[in-house]
Amino acid sequence: MRGDFFFGVLLFLLLRWLALLYNLLAFPRLSPKPTPPRPQASLLVPARNEAENLRRTLPALLRQGALEVLVLDDGSEDGTAEVAAALGGGHPGFRLLRGKPPPPGWTGKNWACWQLAQAARGEVLVFTDADVLWHEGALGGLLAALEGREAVSALPRQEAGGNPLVLATVPFVMGGLFSFLPHPWLLALRVANGQVLAFRREAYFALGGHEGVRGEVLEDVALALKARHYGLFLGVELFSARMYRGYGEVVAGFGKNFLEIHLKNPAVLLGSWFYHLALYTLPWAFGRPELGLLGLLERALVQVATKGEFLAGLLTPLAPLLLLPAYLRALLPGKRWKGRALP
Repeated sequence: MRGDFFFGVLLFLLLRWLALLYNLLAFPRLSPKPTPPRPQASLLVPARNEAENLRRTLPALLRQGALEVLVLDDGSEDGTAEVAAALGGGHPGFRLLRGKPPPPGWTGKNWACWQLAQAARGEVLVFTDADVLWHEGALGGLLAALEGREAVSALPRQEAGGNPLVLATVPFVMGGLFSFLPHPWLLALRVANGQVLAFRREAYFALGGHEGVRGEVLEDVALALKARHYGLFLGVELFSARMYRGYGEVVAGFGKNFLEIHLKNPAVLLGSWFYHLALYTLPWAFGRPELGLLGLLERALVQVATKGEFLAGLLTPLAPLLLLPAYLRALLPGKRWKGRALP
């Protein structure tokens, strides 16, 4: 019985290796490019209690050469507006918006993004999280990828900021896509990442924008599903993100959207957790180090391919155990994020 189980583990690991090898060769990557003269692009940043992140990321956004950079203070309590105003003051394209409270049925982020889109003047609307650091040439590379498409999304490099629990979990979740399915399948499923999501203005409003997905926690995927011509790119050369600063944020953050990621089906959610436990943890616990090493090397290579921290790959056996509280949190009602109840 145990032999059959671990034979199944081997098959699933080999499938992940096949997807990984394909994506190493064929996953499209963004590369830095000069920003075109007078780019009609609006960089839009929803910000709720993001003062610390903006100190690190806003100066880089202002250097991209976009038509404008809009930051919407979404009822922050940590001085986000003051930090944004101090950093952006004097920059000709900077505007600070004061967000209104979200109406019933809206998530806070979707409402903030919708307000930003309505205020923006650019022909390209680029939504980016406050924790995403844009590197030199990022806007030019993103605009080049948008040619011939309605929307594009990029997968940034994930940073842990030296926190070992964040390092063991966030890259495991975010990097897992790279070895889960070949890129064409991910594209067909409209996998998207709201950390960096760009639309042509006309297409965004024709698709209904964030108003059309107002109550969705996975608004990025919901929007991408509506786009006919969509592109998903590896953006590790252009963007880096520090999603969570501590383990508590990891549990709360992933706990709010894990159920939606797993088709809003508790059985699929729990099956996913056991799948990862079986592939990456149980081989070590039951004396099958050759399978454990196969999974470890797969995730280590994902880290190399996505320019992540190699140590994250070595911590792979711990990840399913550390993520169990997030999976369980996803099953509970009454989810909150940044002090607000989710619809």
